Amino acid sequence: MCCGRCRLISHERTTTSDGVRLLATRGVRGFVDGTVSVVLAAYLKLLGYSNFRIGVVVAAMLLGSAALTLLAGLYGHRFSRRAILLSGSALMFVTGITYATTTMFVALMVVGTIGTMNPSSGDVSVFLPIEQSVLPSTVADKRRTAMFARYAFIGSFCGAVGSLVAGLPDWLVRHASIDRATALRGVFVAYAAAGVITFVIYRSLSWAIEPADSTPAAPLGESRSIVYRLAAVFSLDALGGGFVVQSLLALWLYERFNLSVTVAGALLFWTGVCSAFSAFVSARIAKRIGLIRTMVFTHLPAQLLLISAALVPNLSLAVVCLIARSLLSAMDVPARNSYVMAVVSPPERAAAASVTNVPRSLASALPPLAAGWMLDHSTFGWPLIIAGTLKAIYDLLLLSMFRNIRPPEEQIVA
Repeated sequence: MCCGRCRLISHERTTTSDGVRLLATRGVRGFVDGTVSVVLAAYLKLLGYSNFRIGVVVAAMLLGSAALTLLAGLYGHRFSRRAILLSGSALMFVTGITYATTTMFVALMVVGTIGTMNPSSGDVSVFLPIEQSVLPSTVADKRRTAMFARYAFIGSFCGAVGSLVAGLPDWLVRHASIDRATALRGVFVAYAAAGVITFVIYRSLSWAIEPADSTPAAPLGESRSIVYRLAAVFSLDALGGGFVVQSLLALWLYERFNLSVTVAGALLFWTGVCSAFSAFVSARIAKRIGLIRTMVFTHLPAQLLLISAALVPNLSLAVVCLIARSLLSAMDVPARNSYVMAVVSPPERAAAASVTNVPRSLASALPPLAAGWMLDHSTFGWPLIIAGTLKAIYDLLLLSMFRNIRPPEEQIVA
């Protein structure tokens, strides 16, 4: 008979294995999200849709993601986590196939709303609250921020590679007898294939990812107040971010500097790589100054650089500003996720992830309409200026409201 120590070691190996699988699915989704976010605007533009209509599709995607994320977070405790993840993968497949086979605007908007396609460079999807609630259980509390840093790194790095691969359709057009529309549709076929891959990986997850019978997942309870306050300030950040989701940032680069998809994808590749590696720096900084200060003191300078990118007179300076911004702008992501998971009880984590991310998706859904309208009337970077200003206000509010509310491990250190 196996002793308790053996069972403990076995459990640690199981959770570690599940953690690796979740990192793998994050990488797969990040790759196709990075490709789609660059190609989407160019593809819809090729179909003859205006910048405003492109903004409508982007807004529909964000609204749909918010609704699915809310349902997963608030009612997901009634179902197994693996069942929700598998359903998301199936929906991912359907979304990709639909975008690859139809050009009707209404169909694209409807499927964008109910599907999983992500027009931003970050993870906005039904998978988010489930994976975020499971990840902390795969490592010790003291390694939680580092785990979220790896999660953010893999998502950002694979997304950056996906952005670079977005130039492949144009390469195929030049070197093979294939028209551009068909080449771009291939990206959505790849997105559907990614749904199949994630489905296979999720099926291999162990039952250890499910809550223990003694601590079932639950809606928010005693942590409701702080989670709602966090959701409110996070929404302001997302409101600003909605003006510069990657699909619209790529559209601005097309319009402002007449860049090709290949060049824009290469630029977004490097910004994504910088963002990816900054995640590890975030974990180190958080150990020294705390999670909230890490979020604010890295995020605020990034917004000044975003505003500067809109104001500089040429592409070279804009590239410098965008790359410099990318070195700082994503450092808050692992710190933010770790902070939310630290200030709630384990059974509340799925609901907390949902409640803090859904308002972000909702808040970021309407700005693409305004950004698309602005780019229809001017190539000046008004969306970037508005985004940077709103995000800077968010940073100041976050520091003011939460600087004295520290997670348990920071209180122990103090």
